Order: sequence, then structure tokens, then C-alpha cells
Amino acid sequence: MSIILSVIFVLSLVGIDQIIKYFVIEYLKPVGVVEFIEGFIRFRYVENTGAVFGSFSTHTALLTVISVVLLGVTIYFLVSQKNKSKLVTFTLLLMIAGGIGNIIDRIRLHYVVDYIEPTFVNFAVFNFADCLITVGAFVLMIYLIVDIIKDGKNSKSINENEFLKEETVAENETD
Repeated sequence: MSIILSVIFVLSLVGIDQIIKYFVIEYLKPVGVVEFIEGFIRFRYVENTGAVFGSFSTHTALLTVISVVLLGVTIYFLVSQKNKSKLVTFTLLLMIAGGIGNIIDRIRLHYVVDYIEPTFVNFAVFNFADCLITVGAFVLMIYLIVDIIKDGKNSKSINENEFLKEETVAENETD
């Protein structure tokens, strides 16, 4: 993906995230909770000053700095990656967009606006940016695991071929 398309993609996702959060603040905050699919998911306004599951809620400034550093590392990895896999690029762009969306909240509001609450399990309230980060990280992990397995099989195949070549050479020398 070209740099221009990558920037447009990231900015579009960040824009979607911020527009959703604007409407959440404008319309959901006054009412607090709206059932969406009974027993499955509802929208609940939460001002999350912490990290995952509200942890470290008293350290908003530190979380902002950590988020910016992680965003920088992800951007660096994207720019410097030797593997030009389109899937890896896509996953990193998702994570970058989600990170930017939440960093904007932390800097502008001093908290992250969360609003999606699954009610069929005991789980944290989250937002669109969190979904981008999670999906990007999950797909990247699957890709890396598959890549490691493929490399292991290729390495094993190469070792077996070298062993067979050595046996053939040894047989030819004894003939």
C-alpha cells in the first residue's frame, strides 16, 4: 500500500472513531445506557482514565506517554519492515489508527470515551479504536504464528534435502 493510501486509510479510521465518539458524548452521555440487542450488547457511556479494564486509572499522563511511545514503535516497524506483506501493513495501520484515536481522547479529554458493552459476558466497555487495535494485533499474531510454522517446515525441508544430498555424494564416492 502506498504511503498516501496508508495515510488516507489511517485518517479515515481515526475520523470515524472521533465522529462516533462525538455522537456518543452528545447523545449517549446524557442518558448513560441504551440497550442495543437485549442480552447481547448495549451502549454505555464510560470515561476511561485508565488502560485495559480501567487499570492504572490514576496514571492518565503516564498512559498517554506510553501510548505515544507504542504508537511510535508501531509506526517505526511499519516504515522499516523488511517483510513487505500487505497483510502485515494492513494490521499495523489498524493498530496505528486505533492508537491515534485513543491518544486524541487522552490528550483532548484526559480520558478515553468507551461505549460498547457486551452483556453476554463479563467484559470491559470498549470503543471502535480498541476494536481496531485488537483486530490488528490478533490478525498480526495469527500471521506471525503461521509464518513461524512455515519457516520451521521450510527449514526442516532444507535440512532433509541437504542430508539426502550428503548421502548421495557419499554413495557416489564409494562406487
